[in-house]
Amino acid sequence: MKKRIAVVMGGTTSEHHISLKSGAVVLKHLPKNLFDATAVIISKSGWIAQHNGQQVPVDKNTFSYIFEKETHSFDAVFNAVHGVPGENGELQSILENVNIPYTGCSAKVARLTYNKYDTLEFLAPHGIHIAKHHLLHKEDDWDIAELIEKIGLPCFVKANKAGSSYGVMKVHKASEIETAIYKALLEDDQVLIESYLEGTEVSIGVVEYQNRIVVLPPTEIIANGDFFDYEAKYEGNSQEITPARLSEVQLQNLNTAAKKVFTALNAKGFSRSDFIFQGDIPYFLELNSIPGLTEESLLPQQARHVGIALGDLFTDLLHNCLKNNTFEA
Repeated sequence: MKKRIAVVMGGTTSEHHISLKSGAVVLKHLPKNLFDATAVIISKSGWIAQHNGQQVPVDKNTFSYIFEKETHSFDAVFNAVHGVPGENGELQSILENVNIPYTGCSAKVARLTYNKYDTLEFLAPHGIHIAKHHLLHKEDDWDIAELIEKIGLPCFVKANKAGSSYGVMKVHKASEIETAIYKALLEDDQVLIESYLEGTEVSIGVVEYQNRIVVLPPTEIIANGDFFDYEAKYEGNSQEITPARLSEVQLQNLNTAAKKVFTALNAKGFSRSDFIFQGDIPYFLELNSIPGLTEESLLPQQARHVGIALGDLFTDLLHNCLKNNTFEA
């Protein structure tokens, strides 16, 4: 019998429309002979299941819906939500409460990895190299001269909890910092300020596939603009070279660091991490626990390069979560 799968997409942040594209790719590639898949779209106005061309409200308390007096529930959830509530633990907590297995990491891990600052602080004792950084809260007073003395220029100003490079600015001059902080605050009430590292930038996926952890070939990022911003990621304003042009030593160091990040954080299913090289040493920037799955996204590119078809990857992820229906306390 086919397993009933909810492919959850959308979300309530600026990444909503990107997540819709990711969810559409998942629906496209899930084998129809194995799964009966339903799109569940989350927006600020509610949670809606697309059932036989109809839009039906989903009860978040039970993660089910009623159509023509019949209750429809799910065997598992494929989480394709970028941002809130899919990457910050909210969706995972709801599913754990009703004992529905889902792809990706647990609620506990999602809460950690969605917070860039907390992730950096967690990984530092594990021997992962990180840039100098400082966290500001919305209510904080800040002294620009002190920030420059601590972090240096140029630097990056980022929304602490956001993705797809929303709320990110590269700052070259002291006069730009205040504007960058306020821009980041439009996305989140915390702002991460990080020192700029000049070097080769790479992004690398890690997947749990066929009962083993597979580190995918990294992608080298060459942004046509000042950095790998939204336009570079989604509008073609960058060069993406897979596999990245790295030395054997660099590649070995990167693979070791990427796998260590994945296992130390107790990530599940798949993730994508970003690094910048300083010499032969990769410096960790951030981890995406629900990486982009659009046709132009990096993880699908990397999987294709080693012969992992998206349909096979998605099927394996769902079979694993159905098989291992246990949740982290």
